[in-house]
Amino acid sequence: MKLYSKPGACSTADHIALQWTGQPFEVELLDKDTLKAPPFLAINPAGSVPVVVDGDFVLTQNAAIMGYIADTHPQAGLTGDGSPKQRAEATRWLSFVNSDLHPAFKPLFAPGAFIEDDTQYDALRAAARKRLRGLFERADAQLADRPWLAGFRSFADPYFYITLRWAAGAKIDLSGLDNLAAFKQRMEADTGVQAVLKAEGLL
Repeated sequence: MKLYSKPGACSTADHIALQWTGQPFEVELLDKDTLKAPPFLAINPAGSVPVVVDGDFVLTQNAAIMGYIADTHPQAGLTGDGSPKQRAEATRWLSFVNSDLHPAFKPLFAPGAFIEDDTQYDALRAAARKRLRGLFERADAQLADRPWLAGFRSFADPYFYITLRWAAGAKIDLSGLDNLAAFKQRMEADTGVQAVLKAEGLL
């Protein structure tokens, strides 16, 4: 199995999930230029990561890739104990990150994709920061009495961790959200996470 990733992008979460499986895999790191170069566009015409290639099977979309990693490496427990209930709980929080939290950053990174009037960019960014704060407050409450989003370590956690890194870079106000801070420290103390950050040049 080979993962195409861009350091610090959401694909880094898939890299962590693969590392957590303890099984061999390949990673090719791309940058803004190689993402749009013909060799990669032949694999994914959208020119985006993550992409997983497993034999002749090419898979895009982060949530689908996380599910594939979990299903092909059940021993890693990325969806819990194998029961429908735990898989649903892990998927609930993966969906929260993928569908609610990740898209909420887009007005910060690319306001022009949402509004043409650049005099309104600051207002759009302010609204995005307010929404992000609310979403992170929800996650902080979820983590109040459990170490991981689903209650057990799952494929939701690496993706959520990456959004916390984005939040730090974008200077999102996470003051007072102590459970998030503890979660981030827990992730960064993990040897698998450390290995991925080192491999992607993020340490």
